[in-house]
Amino acid sequence: MIFGGYGGGDRDRRDGGGIAALFMLFLAPFAATLIQLAVSRSREYQADASGAHYTGNPYALASALQKIDANARRLPLQASPSTAHLFIIQPFLGGMSFGNLFSTHPPIEKRIERLTGRPPEFMQ
Repeated sequence: MIFGGYGGGDRDRRDGGGIAALFMLFLAPFAATLIQLAVSRSREYQADASGAHYTGNPYALASALQKIDANARRLPLQASPSTAHLFIIQPFLGGMSFGNLFSTHPPIEKRIERLTGRPPEFMQ
């Protein structure tokens, strides 16, 4: 066969290439999702930094984030997983867990800490 060399090996070698390919078949989409979500979270941080730069007052933006977060905790946002990326904050409540690895938004506390250089509990 002409294209036999492009398949990654010949028939006589039995070096476990099928198992590695099967493993990558499942690992690649998972890794791609994690990379996509990390990029989304880094864009949130960049948007916060840009907003602080344009307004000249990162504390005002941090205060606004705190108010939005407090309001969302009082009245939970109506969102589905497919529309979560459209919100300013993470619409689904919950503490730090493995599930936050798949979140499109960084935690509010981390965003405020990056904006002000100190944790939100020390802000007035």
